[in-house]
Amino acid sequence: MFEPAQLRTFLTLSETLSFTRTAERLGISQPTVSQHVARLEKAANRRLVLRDTHEVSLTDNGHAMAGFARTILAAHDQATAYFTGSAMSGRLRFGAADDLALTQLPRILREFRQLHPKITMELTVAQSLVLHRRLLAGHLDLVFIKQLPDETTGRLVRRDRLAWVGLESTALTADDIVPMITYPNPSPSRNTATGVLERAGRTWRVTCTTREIHGVLAAVRAGLGVTVLAQSLVPSDLVIMPASSGLPELGDIDLTLVDNPRAAREPVEALASAILGRH
Repeated sequence: MFEPAQLRTFLTLSETLSFTRTAERLGISQPTVSQHVARLEKAANRRLVLRDTHEVSLTDNGHAMAGFARTILAAHDQATAYFTGSAMSGRLRFGAADDLALTQLPRILREFRQLHPKITMELTVAQSLVLHRRLLAGHLDLVFIKQLPDETTGRLVRRDRLAWVGLESTALTADDIVPMITYPNPSPSRNTATGVLERAGRTWRVTCTTREIHGVLAAVRAGLGVTVLAQSLVPSDLVIMPASSGLPELGDIDLTLVDNPRAAREPVEALASAILGRH
């Protein structure tokens, strides 16, 4: 019912919100982009895209279609690889922010390894800004990282809300000094947290600095203070701090895939599709 080529075009459009940039990214003409979207809308019998002289946006049905497109394309790519007997090979240098290991990422990597056993994967786990610098230096092929919305590059996997997280028994009032558990600089979540606290006039102090998510979680569980996490990454034994704590809003964080344009495309696109499909 839904053609993979049309779905790929639409998914790219949902990321760029630009017919021109979509055409450039896919290497096709702008009329072809418009044609693919029109045919997909006809097949779905729904309006997916709103377009005027100033901007492009997705309808509610368009957002739903983008989610389905990721799942369909990931399954399509896996089926194609399996039944054509293609043996993708080579080396893939992949980097992931350590807290993203709390998502479905380990399972995705395991399934990717099973599907493409001839690809040699080198995995680097570090903070997002460190990984991005290594990618720009040519030392990595693909990274799955966190970026602030106004700094986002690459492909958006999911936009999440940042939250203050602590033990259920942690009690803070609007007059308390905020005990903060954080990564060392440079860190998007640390910069966001300190920025909103200073703008709100809240006094804070760092009670624990650690380079790994397991260290952050261990410190929170030990009652050393509060930390900042994407809401989807909050473990079940921790809680989002209540409004009574007086902690300021943190805003959003983007989970993104950024690739090295000089890397071999097949392995990069295969893993990117697997991650996009699962999220």
